[in-house]
Amino acid sequence: MNWQKNEFKRYLAQTSPEPMLFQPEKGEGVFLMDKNGKKYLDLISGISVSALGHCHPAVIEAVEGQCRKYSHTMVYGEFVLSPQVELAKKLCSTLPDTLDNVYFVNSGSEAVEGAIKLAVKYTGKREIISCYNAYHGSSTGALSLMSDEYYTQGYKPFLPEVKHIHFNELKSLDIITEKTAAVFIEPVQGEAGYLPADQQFLEALSAKCAETGCLLIFDEIQSGMGRTGKLWAFEHSGVIPDILLTAKGLGGGLPLGAFISSKKIMNVFSNEPILGHITTFGGNPISCAASLATLETIIDGGLLDTVAKKENLFRRFLTDAGLRQLTGKGLMLGLPVGTFEETKAIVVKCLEYGLITDWFLFETGKLRISPPLIISSEEIELACKIITSAFRDVFETD
Repeated sequence: MNWQKNEFKRYLAQTSPEPMLFQPEKGEGVFLMDKNGKKYLDLISGISVSALGHCHPAVIEAVEGQCRKYSHTMVYGEFVLSPQVELAKKLCSTLPDTLDNVYFVNSGSEAVEGAIKLAVKYTGKREIISCYNAYHGSSTGALSLMSDEYYTQGYKPFLPEVKHIHFNELKSLDIITEKTAAVFIEPVQGEAGYLPADQQFLEALSAKCAETGCLLIFDEIQSGMGRTGKLWAFEHSGVIPDILLTAKGLGGGLPLGAFISSKKIMNVFSNEPILGHITTFGGNPISCAASLATLETIIDGGLLDTVAKKENLFRRFLTDAGLRQLTGKGLMLGLPVGTFEETKAIVVKCLEYGLITDWFLFETGKLRISPPLIISSEEIELACKIITSAFRDVFETD
C-alpha cells in the first residue's frame, strides 16, 4: 500500500507538509482498521463528524434505501424531496419555535457563508463580529471572521467590516453597537481547545444583541448533534440564537450542513432578488436520509443520556493517571499536554498503540478527545490507558 501513499502525495492537494498518512481499510463502531487488520480506536470522529461511529446499521440502511430511489434531481429549493422535508421537520421539532426554517448546504463553511449573507440582507447592516480564536471555516467569508493572522494573512482582502470580541469577557460586548448586523459565537469554542461559554456571558451577549438590533448566531457545527449531552449546546444555557449553524455530525458521515432561523428572517432570500442564496448539492437526498437516521438514533436510542457519564469516565480515568484537568463539555474534551512538539509526539505514539487523536488549530499544546457518542465504558478505559502510556513514553524519554 506504500504506492498508494506516494500517489496520495502526488495526486491529491496537500494541506500540510507532513500528513498523518494513516490508511484505513474498514470502519466499524468506534474503530478503524488498517490493511493488516489492526484496530485503531477513533477518538476524534473525523473532527466530531461520526457521531454514531463507522458503518452504523441505521445509517447504512437509510443510505442504501435512498440510493435505490434517487440521488441528485435538482438544485436546492425547487423540487419537493421527501428526505429534505422529513429531516427539516425533525430538526425543527427539536428546536424552539423561533428556529423553524432550515436551509440545507454541504458543509459548515457553507452554513457560515449563508448566515453571513442572511444577516446582512435581513438587517441591512454590514458589520460582523466574531470571537478571538474562533474557527468558522476556511472559505473567504468564513475566514474573514478569524482573528489569527497566521492563517489569514495570505488570503486577503476579506469582508471589510469585521471586529472581534474576547470569549467570556463581558467588557468586550461594548464593541457591539447599532451598526452590527450579527455576532457569531461558538457555545463551546472548538479550535481554541474546547472552551465552553459562561452562562453570564451568553446571557449578556443575548441582551446586547437584542438591545442593538443585531442577530445572534450560534455556530454549533462541532457542538451540535448531542456532543455536549444536549442535542444542541445552547440548551445548557437557555439562550436561544436567531440563527443556528450545524454540520459535521449532522450528516452521519456524509457531507451536509444547515443554517436554521425563523421563517420571517429566512424569507429575505426569496425576493429582491429571487434566488438570493443558491446551492446545487445542498440537502443531497442521500445525505439527508443518513442525517435523519442519525438524528433519530441519537434521540430515540437514549445516547444523550449517556454523554455526561462518559465525560465523567474520561475525567476520572485521566485524573487518576495523574494527567492534567480536561477542558470542555460532554464528549468535546481537551487534554493539556505542553508544547506543540510534545502534543504531536503523543499523537504519533497513540497511533502506534492503536488510538487516533490530534490537536487543535489554535491550541496546539492540547490533545483532542471527541469520540463517537456510541463509545462504551470499556472503550473509554482503553483509550485512557493508551493515552496514559503515550504520555509516559514521551515524557520519560524526554
